[in-house]
Parts: sequence; C-alpha cells; structure tokens
Amino acid sequence: MESPQLSPLVDSHCHLNMLDLSEFDNNIQNIINAAHESGVEHMLCVCVEPSDLPALYKLAEVYANVSISVGIHPNTELNNELSATDLEELARHPSCIAIGETGLDYYRTEKEVARDLQRSRFRAHIRAAIASSKPLIIHTRQAAEDTLLLMKDENAEMIGGVMHCFSEDWDVARRALDLNFYISFSGIITFRNALALQEVAKKVPLEKMLIETDAPYLAPMPYRGKPNEPAYVYYVAEKLAQLKEMPFDEIAQQTTDNFFRLFHKEKA
Repeated sequence: MESPQLSPLVDSHCHLNMLDLSEFDNNIQNIINAAHESGVEHMLCVCVEPSDLPALYKLAEVYANVSISVGIHPNTELNNELSATDLEELARHPSCIAIGETGLDYYRTEKEVARDLQRSRFRAHIRAAIASSKPLIIHTRQAAEDTLLLMKDENAEMIGGVMHCFSEDWDVARRALDLNFYISFSGIITFRNALALQEVAKKVPLEKMLIETDAPYLAPMPYRGKPNEPAYVYYVAEKLAQLKEMPFDEIAQQTTDNFFRLFHKEKA
C-alpha cells in the first residue's frame, strides 16, 4: 500500500520468527522491505519461549531496526521454569528492550494448579523487569482482574510497560493506565464487530497508546483471516486516525514517539 504519512510507524509487537516465509520467497528480507515501504521504521520482535531466543538474537544482529524481548507466554509449557534472576540475565542482550510477553491467560487453562503456575511465572517476570529496568509486555485473556491485581501486588507500576493486543473494556484500560501502562491496539480494532473496543480506543489518551500487528496473527481488515505482517500496522494507525478524528500523520508520529519513550530506546 502507499504510505501517505510523513511520520514513520512502529510495529510494537510482532513475531518475525513465526512468519511463514514461503509467502515471501523464503526470504525474511522481503518482509522487512514490505514493512519499510509501508512506513514502518522499527519492529519489536517478541519472545514467547526460551527456544525463540537464538532466532531473535540473529534477527537483531542482522537488522538494526529490529529489537527483541525476553519472556515466556503464560501458555508455554516448560520442563524447568526460569527464575526472575534467569530472566534478568537473558535480558542483558544489547538488543533486548523489554520483558515479556508475560501475563495470565485463562482461556485454555481451567485447572487452578495451572493458573497458579501462570501467576508464579508472571510474578517472576515483573520482578525481572524491575531489576533490569526494562518495561513489561503484558498478555491477558479472560484473566483481566487477576492480571491487574497481580500487577499492583508486585508494584509493576515502578517499571510500567504495555498491555499488548488490548481487547478489554474501558475499566480495565483505565486501571492499567493508572498503573503506568500504555495500551496497544492491534488489527482487532479494524474488525466490524469490534465496536466496544473502538469506543475504548476513543477514550485512551493518544500519548499512552501504541500500535502493533501481533504478526503472524490477527491481520487487520482488509486482510482478516490471512497471515499478518508488520507492514499491516499501517491499517491499525489508519483506523485509529478515523476513530479519533485526527490526521494519520499525528497518530503515526505520536505512537512512534510513545514507543521510543516507553522502551528507552534512541531513534536510529
């Protein structure tokens, strides 16, 4: 697509290592090029399990416009849990700018013992984030109340971070904002049935907002149901500009500035 904005965009949450490269002539450079052509200046490639890290390290070494995180998704099964100290050590990599994604996901987790494990893992991530001075990337699904209570209990507001791929109501957004967290919107905001979420987006202050793809998941309209990619963050910004009745360039500039401020990263 053409990118009329003067200000560059940032995809604040994607999984480049999970993309199906067969759609891109088996060359990730084509994904990076497509993102650049859509105005995407920077991408944060987010870790969901320790086995991701070798691929993420390699991406960050090759591409200066790719940063990474260190974390374990709440649904990831491990033989041995990583402690807060382990996570802090892994986060010392020079391209690591965040801890996560982490959080609570009760959608596929009904047994209380499994939920206890998620809560313990989440606490370790918050402690690692505070110790390493790197913001949190938080995932929550059907667990918003427990997520917020645990964030407060562990003093997550000391380091802050982002509620990624936000799909909750305004009360959850407001309470997360009060805890020093940004709200990140994904392609879900473009879906025709996302009217309630669109109303939330209208209320979130632009200076506390990020945009993301969560690629390869949740492709925005007009690509819903197809594999997502960082280039499509353009459509998230476009929808937010429409909802907030603001120029596209203002959305692009502010969300980009927000990203670099939150993650304490200098612009290239």
